Amino acid sequence: MTGAFNSETVSVFLAVLDSGSFSAAARQLGRVPSAVSMAIANLEAELALELFDRSGREPKPTAQARALEPQARLLLSQLQQLNTQALELSQGLESRLTLVIAPELQATPWVEPLRILAQEYPLLEIQIITAPQTDALQLLHDGSAQLALVFERPAADGRESFQEVGEETLVAVIARTHPLLRELPAEGSINDSQLRPIRQVMVGSRSQSDARSATDKFCIASEHYWRVDHPEAALQLVLAELGWAWLPRACVQPYINGRMLVELPIENFTNGEALWIDLVWSRERPLGLGAQRIVALMSEQYRQGQRSNS
Repeated sequence: MTGAFNSETVSVFLAVLDSGSFSAAARQLGRVPSAVSMAIANLEAELALELFDRSGREPKPTAQARALEPQARLLLSQLQQLNTQALELSQGLESRLTLVIAPELQATPWVEPLRILAQEYPLLEIQIITAPQTDALQLLHDGSAQLALVFERPAADGRESFQEVGEETLVAVIARTHPLLRELPAEGSINDSQLRPIRQVMVGSRSQSDARSATDKFCIASEHYWRVDHPEAALQLVLAELGWAWLPRACVQPYINGRMLVELPIENFTNGEALWIDLVWSRERPLGLGAQRIVALMSEQYRQGQRSNS
């Protein structure tokens, strides 16, 4: 009985179950009825089981056949998935697709393209990593990730290709109850020299040797700063009056509305500037089918958003 079921016998068995006759199953499979009847007879002999009652005009499944049916369907589905995955891999689909996202961009619309990708390539393994921008780009360049969703870089890197896929506004915020604001007159503002002695909470690389952050031109405006690797940590420190920080508007707006934070009233430079969001990949490694599809989906999503807002 060893090896009675294989891809061919499972297909024939299920075709007879679904069609209700040997002749209909033969038409479905592109065979002659005698070949289907012989295949079922050989399967029954191998299993030492009667799968179909032939006493009537058409063969009727026995209890044993119905008992085997769920596992047979599962096996056929798994075989089909295996064949599909093997074909996709041969055509250039990644065995795993890793996307690394700068933590300030967690609130941007990156999930919907992945939902579509999962429908198109259901067996593709996806890994999502959150890392500060410097670390995210390092993961990209060392081959640990195929795509990085990050802010625009201050200078072009010849190792990178990118597609613009959105924008995010960063604002400098501070706790409403911070001592700095208590010193200001009503509707007063501060300049950078007054801000410089106040501790800044900076979202940046985990590497202590790297003082650059995702928002390089907004990186360090104070003489003293604390470093965190996630905007949520920065937010909590700012709320605790431990400093001020540049943070995504989407992250801080509920706290501004709730009168827990305020946008710093800075008189000599702009508080609140939109930065482009780029989907970046390495020129040194060709993109697989999944990564190419993500680039196309996120680009189209951004274009649609622009059209709807115009």
